[in-house]
Amino acid sequence: MRLSLAAFVLAPSLAYGNCTDDAMLVFDASGSMAEMGYNGLDHPRITEARIAMRKALPDITPVRRVGLVVYGPGDSEVCSHVDLRLPPRPDAADQIIAEIDALTPDGNTALTEAVQYAADALDARTKPATIVLVTDGKETCGGATCQLAAHLTSQAPGLTIHVIGFRVRGEHFNFEGFDSNPDFEAVPAAVQCLSDQTGGLYIGAESIEELVDAMHKTLGCPLFSKDMYRRPVTPG
Repeated sequence: MRLSLAAFVLAPSLAYGNCTDDAMLVFDASGSMAEMGYNGLDHPRITEARIAMRKALPDITPVRRVGLVVYGPGDSEVCSHVDLRLPPRPDAADQIIAEIDALTPDGNTALTEAVQYAADALDARTKPATIVLVTDGKETCGGATCQLAAHLTSQAPGLTIHVIGFRVRGEHFNFEGFDSNPDFEAVPAAVQCLSDQTGGLYIGAESIEELVDAMHKTLGCPLFSKDMYRRPVTPG
């Protein structure tokens, strides 16, 4: 049976929402993104995250306005630096990649404040919008993450937040790997309420390829992105 274009456009997807809404990438540049040498981390997380952004964003930004919020590094105290590096704009891949390449990870994980900042920058109370948070761990600056999730669900019902946990580890270091780390399983739950309460996805990524795939699932538009043309279409 031959599928019409309209049928393909309207086909439901578990991974993709409205891929034309303005979006904000909230990127973790806290000090832990530079860590390596334990818990299975043979390279700094920031190194692999940069490679993944270079692979994913050029396919995403031609059809979607994307901006960038960064938290972690700055001249102020470790928990007080959240920075809007770029408001949502078309074809922003090169600018976002340049900003991320220039980062020197530092500071703590103020992800709750950063997500609130991104929601305000998107004017999410008045229009649909998407936030993709890329983080290597839980809030460490005292933010009430799940309280913010409930607040945004009430005040910005058109906002979807996706969380990508990139090479997440616990607080107890283990030089032989992370499987026996007692805190490993608890970390995703600390931020997963952001995605659970706003209808988004929580995706764990352990490699460059998995991070690229997570970026496509949360920000990509399968109908128009280059990736679509590499995916087989099964008639039905």
